[in-house]
Amino acid sequence: MQLSGSEMIVKCLLEQNVDTVFGYPGGAIMPLYDALYDAPIRHVLTVHEQGAAHAADGYARSCGKVGVCIATSGPGATNLVTGLATAFMDSSPVVAITGQVATSFLGRDAFQEIDIVGMTMSVTKHNFLVRDLSSLAEIVRMAFRIAASGRPGPVLIDVPRDILLAQGEFVPGFSFEKENASTDVSYQQAVISAADAISNSERPVMLVGGGIKAGQTWEEARKLADTIGIPAVSTLMGLGAFSVKDAGFLGMTGMHGHKTANWAVSEADVILGIGTRFNDRITSDCSKYVQGKTIIHLDVDPAEMSKNIPADIMIIGDLRQTLNTLNDLFLQRPSVDFSAWRKKIANWRQEFPIEYKASQLNAPWMMKHMSENIAGKSVVWVTDVGQHQMWAAQHLQIGTPREWISPGGLGTMGFGLPAAIGAQIACPDKQTVLVVGDGGFKMTGMELYTAINAKLPLIVVIINNQALGMVRQWQELFFQQRYSATILSRFDFVSFSHACGASAVEVFNPSEFSSAFEQALQSERAFVIVANVETGDLVDPMVSPGQSINQFVR
Repeated sequence: MQLSGSEMIVKCLLEQNVDTVFGYPGGAIMPLYDALYDAPIRHVLTVHEQGAAHAADGYARSCGKVGVCIATSGPGATNLVTGLATAFMDSSPVVAITGQVATSFLGRDAFQEIDIVGMTMSVTKHNFLVRDLSSLAEIVRMAFRIAASGRPGPVLIDVPRDILLAQGEFVPGFSFEKENASTDVSYQQAVISAADAISNSERPVMLVGGGIKAGQTWEEARKLADTIGIPAVSTLMGLGAFSVKDAGFLGMTGMHGHKTANWAVSEADVILGIGTRFNDRITSDCSKYVQGKTIIHLDVDPAEMSKNIPADIMIIGDLRQTLNTLNDLFLQRPSVDFSAWRKKIANWRQEFPIEYKASQLNAPWMMKHMSENIAGKSVVWVTDVGQHQMWAAQHLQIGTPREWISPGGLGTMGFGLPAAIGAQIACPDKQTVLVVGDGGFKMTGMELYTAINAKLPLIVVIINNQALGMVRQWQELFFQQRYSATILSRFDFVSFSHACGASAVEVFNPSEFSSAFEQALQSERAFVIVANVETGDLVDPMVSPGQSINQFVR
């Protein structure tokens, strides 16, 4: 079958069951856009290439499939970099296809030429510069395999314009075998050592990270926790692996973690870390974090082992296999009595209750109200970065793994709106709700125009405190209230939303918010709620930087 390079890419996308791509056209990538014109693939034109990358990321996180974004050469390709770095840090499977100048112009500073392969080498799992048409189809197929297998991540394919136009033979069909489960003796011994450490412990805690969701092994983790009778805590990225309704789930741990969760981790004698990087936002002072503990680390990526904290027992391999093996081992062993540990945790829960005040509009109350009023409806919660993100993580009633999408490792402001667009397109039967700060919304707010054009019933809740809230919080607590470049002038979000074609209301008190959220749930198009809160509202609790995670500033 004779096809152009562009047609080959489309055929490969269809082989991989791609139904939607996000992108922005330009000169070098124009042949691919011509091939997409008649293809049974939905193309979502974003306002900016960064929006395309974040939308592909949100698509992938919400449904588990590989997200796809497309950009032209030069500035089009460079505008993808922040989105690829975000996906890389959070292990999200994305394939980016960029146009490039013709092969004869490579290295000659041609119009809109940039070495995007070299530029993205540190923020992609792998990348390719296609130099030969005969290798194009195999590279596209390989890119999807790399993006989705092992520890997921973004892959970039850079395709010169002449290869997109060239004609060649296309052979359809592609499949790959999943890697076999590990049977290595050292692996088996490590699993037994982990089981022994937990059986001999008095105060174990399971810590679940984003790898649980990337590996789609949340059922196995919940089953193991039930079998052992071990309490569980979550990182920001792991939220949803356990439901907030699970009796043994203590909530989020880390810098802004729930106090009960942080106290449990601090006092634990064994930490069973699953699919987590043990990053600085989780551990605070590393030496204090590991003191008096046996650290068991389960991960598919060997590079993460003892990278941030020293692990006593390292189990590298497929999480599903490891969790099932551990579960089988514990089913064959006498149950361990952790009743004293559970009683201590229950006392912390009584000591640190979460209270919601409705005397004035505030973010914690809004999160609780939205959760209660959307109960029974399938939902995807998406956030940007900042104070609102922590309030959402602390107070939304998250019950399922695909229900929570938030940028973690890179902390990317501007992620929220385009990611919510990708999530709503991937899951049209669910209600996507974006919680975003006024600062982050301004960064990519024009993508509201994309949501309107795509006829998406997004709900956007802007927590409007007229400040770069999290930076301002640090300035208040640690920089003598010197609010340098963090106080924002008033912006008319309602008029802006109307200009984009969205419905929008501004609210100032709980009653107005309640009414607006009810309207938003009934709306068939994007609905923006501008929720005005006090500039001085702070995220509480907060761990003292450099201290143990049970030592709080607030």
